[in-house]
Amino acid sequence: MAEAGFPGQHTTTTTVTSSTVVQTNVRFDRSYLTTIPGILKIAQVVLNLLGFICIQTSYFSILSEYRYFSWISMIAFWFSGILLGLYLFHFVEKFYKIPWLKIEFGFCALWAFLYLVAASLAASSSSKFNDNSSAAAAFFGFAAMLAYGIDAFLKWRAGRTGGLAQGSRVVSKQTTSEVSAPPPAARY
Repeated sequence: MAEAGFPGQHTTTTTVTSSTVVQTNVRFDRSYLTTIPGILKIAQVVLNLLGFICIQTSYFSILSEYRYFSWISMIAFWFSGILLGLYLFHFVEKFYKIPWLKIEFGFCALWAFLYLVAASLAASSSSKFNDNSSAAAAFFGFAAMLAYGIDAFLKWRAGRTGGLAQGSRVVSKQTTSEVSAPPPAARY
């Protein structure tokens, strides 16, 4: 026999809806430079350029480990600089169907690792040849590695939560409950 106060049947329905809100017009947005991703992109561009300049001013810049560092820093400089421009003018938002977060996560994670190798080689060479230019390049390389690592983590976390690279996603949750009364108890 059912207890008084407890319904015989209880049904709960939860509906989750998601809508993507983007503006597909191209426009300049200076406020991106004050966001964490914007600050990271600026730091990456500056660190790449400073590391490249330092390694190129070294007397030993023709060595293979120095050329590797130059290659890593210049590819990262151009990729990050172009992405910064795409974000500043909202091209990323215009083409929101492209998996920007996955692309950036892959690049940032890979470049964090490549910078670990390049900066380690530069630091090793600076102690071997007593070269201050490669020591400075190693510093900027390790700083760039940190910036790319943080950026990769933020992109990974945003991708896991279903975020967009630019624009917003509105998720609404609606819960409905149905309660039906138990059938009358039979009396004997």
